[in-house]
Amino acid sequence: MCGIVGIARASGLGRIGLENVRTMADAIIHRGPDDQGFHAAEHAIIGMRRLSIIDLAGGHQPIANEDDTVWVVCNGEIYNFRGLRADLERRGHRFRTLSDTEVVVHLYEEYGDSFVEYLSGMYAIALWDATRRRLILVRDRLGQKPLYIAEKDGYLAFASEVKALLTLPLLRAGIDRSALGEYLSLGYCTAPRTLFAGIRKLPPAARLVWENGSARSERYWALPDSVDQSVPADDWARQVRRELERSVDEHLVSDVPLGAFLSGGLDSSAIVGLMAQRIAGPVNTYSIGYGGDGAAAHYNELSFAAEVAKRFATRHTEILVSPDLAVLMPKLLWHLEEPISDGAAVTTYLVSQLARKSVTVILSGVGGDELFAGYPRYLGAHYGRRYRMIPRWLRRGVLQPLAGVLPSGRQNRLMDLSRYAKRFVQAGELDWRQQYRSYLEIASSARVGHLLGSDYLADDGFAATVAEERADDELLRLMRVDAQTQLAEDLLLLTDKITMAESLECRVPFLDHRLVELAARIPARHKLAAGEFKTVLKRAVHDLVPASIIGRGKRGFGAPFGQWFKRELKPLRDQLVNRATVESRGLLRWDAVAESLALHDANREDYTDLLLVLVNLELWCRLFLDGTSVGDLGEELAIGLREAHAS
Repeated sequence: MCGIVGIARASGLGRIGLENVRTMADAIIHRGPDDQGFHAAEHAIIGMRRLSIIDLAGGHQPIANEDDTVWVVCNGEIYNFRGLRADLERRGHRFRTLSDTEVVVHLYEEYGDSFVEYLSGMYAIALWDATRRRLILVRDRLGQKPLYIAEKDGYLAFASEVKALLTLPLLRAGIDRSALGEYLSLGYCTAPRTLFAGIRKLPPAARLVWENGSARSERYWALPDSVDQSVPADDWARQVRRELERSVDEHLVSDVPLGAFLSGGLDSSAIVGLMAQRIAGPVNTYSIGYGGDGAAAHYNELSFAAEVAKRFATRHTEILVSPDLAVLMPKLLWHLEEPISDGAAVTTYLVSQLARKSVTVILSGVGGDELFAGYPRYLGAHYGRRYRMIPRWLRRGVLQPLAGVLPSGRQNRLMDLSRYAKRFVQAGELDWRQQYRSYLEIASSARVGHLLGSDYLADDGFAATVAEERADDELLRLMRVDAQTQLAEDLLLLTDKITMAESLECRVPFLDHRLVELAARIPARHKLAAGEFKTVLKRAVHDLVPASIIGRGKRGFGAPFGQWFKRELKPLRDQLVNRATVESRGLLRWDAVAESLALHDANREDYTDLLLVLVNLELWCRLFLDGTSVGDLGEELAIGLREAHAS
């Protein structure tokens, strides 16, 4: 696991040199505190910061081929490297190290630009071909590892994080206003767009080739677009179990201590159970809960995690926290860099901080919900068919007006159900594309337009992805959309950046691409049999995971920001999102912001995620545009919060 950086220019590097690239690497030292390395040529420099996981002594990067004409840096892990190495050695390639990264240069020698199609793992790779003066950048199939790119004055620069790019004299932080609507609508921004003007993300499964000063990009992998109706449910379950076992086996390869996040849900429990069968001695597991009552208790899953830990005799560590969010939120935003609206950043950071005291690698259940239908939004088509059996006059004349006045919140199970019912009924007459967006969006197009002060047509990366979708299965369509949008640019971005903030490598066995391809071929009727979430996965692990865990309802791995913004964090919210601040930024209309705050406080609308975007947007502006340090901003917010609570 590393952070990678570099720069290239067809006419020579000129005023940008090795020291600049060293400074880029220093900006992301948290991604790789163990080692650093660089390769400098006339037209390109590549470098890295290394967190040593495999071949601790010999895995120094950059790594070259036999005659030093091909050089590579890699952020991530290649899980099938041993099989690849054996095949390459049979073909005559000579290896200098035991590192997984070294297979990349020899694969390139053997297969050219197609080398990436042989890899199984999570990775962002930069490969410099000195003979042909070409740079190849690739991001793994699901987007587990991020990679940012900027082009200016003939230079192409890349880095694992934006903050590294911003150290270059070529660049300064500015806002891309065209991306703001997508953040307000969805809570994240789809690749290649970011909120930083002039800086883009390489999309998942993308390969960029830079040669002679110009770059071309293409997608090298996509999910299947059809399901297989011929396979019985039990056969699917057996295949899922076999592939999940294989994936966990590969994800356990490490020369340093490893453990697992354990929420007490089905996905993390299955991963821990399979680890326990494969590791000599107890598995290290880590869980977190929030102190307090009400919504905090609703998010607390420690009892479920403890049950699973007891079942598998893990070495379990848990903490109950009341985090100092005034100090923590600027730090999290500095690491996230993109002002996403996911409250799981707090939970993920605190449990990563806990785990890093004893392990360097952590396994997570991330991805199980996307593969096997674990979210309420996946039931839209299932219940939609039943809803449309109700007479239209009753739907439009009674149910929709009634849904409009339902309360909405997340502080307890009843409010959660009301929130889902309200959203479902309000979207009940839409086509599947509009309906699915309505389930995912944190603010409607009308609300976003009100905030921006202009019409917002939702003409963004998500809309383009949905418009192109033609899969033959209603659930597969949603899975394919998620893989290119929320999974990559929200959930996986958060997982990578927040765990790496603590120099912790997080691995996600559910997102092995072979398991993902298998899951994509399973029809909706097996994943959501009779409207039950994750039916085929539950069958696959029924003998492994306790029945009480298989049968329990789903809770999100988040934080009670909805309640906090109404109570404990309201003064902090008002410090960051107020009339003077909003009007001075000139990005949003204050009357629309004030209305959104009021609707949320009155439980008329659940704008938890929208408020989190608004708070994070102002934090982003202060950190990246104004240049306020994380420490100074945290201290300022903490003082304001203490004064507000004291008055």
